[in-house]
Amino acid sequence: MLAKEVKTGSVVNYLGSPVLIQTINVQSPSARGAATLYKFRGRNLVTKQKQDLTLKGTETIDEADFERRSVTLMYTDATEMHLLDGTDYNQYALPLEELEAEQPYITEGLEGMLALIYNGECVGLQIPATIELDITATDPAVKGDSATKRTKPATLQTGLIVQVPEYLKTGERIKVDSRTAQYISRA
Repeated sequence: MLAKEVKTGSVVNYLGSPVLIQTINVQSPSARGAATLYKFRGRNLVTKQKQDLTLKGTETIDEADFERRSVTLMYTDATEMHLLDGTDYNQYALPLEELEAEQPYITEGLEGMLALIYNGECVGLQIPATIELDITATDPAVKGDSATKRTKPATLQTGLIVQVPEYLKTGERIKVDSRTAQYISRA
């Protein structure tokens, strides 16, 4: 595929390993005849390191032999998270240190989780952009209206702490953005 066709979330083959594209920066030329540069920042799915790629818009890059499979959480032990493929019932185990960013959002019954499969092996996990979680602890609401939008910290069922509006109470269900760890709305 051409560099200008690569989108965020695509998996490309770079230096023999799959790279999940996370951000794209396009630099337009200032001189005539100069090529538009596409700067990609991604994460190598095998080594888990960040990689930067810079390509001209007309250069090609191969898509990785890669697939996304719907999975559900089976259980978590001291070192690994165990997942079950919903279509062929394969089981995958991923080390917890590789899932530090995703772990605060994963609960039993979470729908929309995708296992990233490369050469028949699970190399990562992709979670939905918005997650619904219950508030387990927060300060009580303060009476009285305020001219400003005030927030307070709330602990969610997975242990994640996010800033929520002052009027929310313990036991309510909210939507959280899994990319930024910010409150979106009530669920």
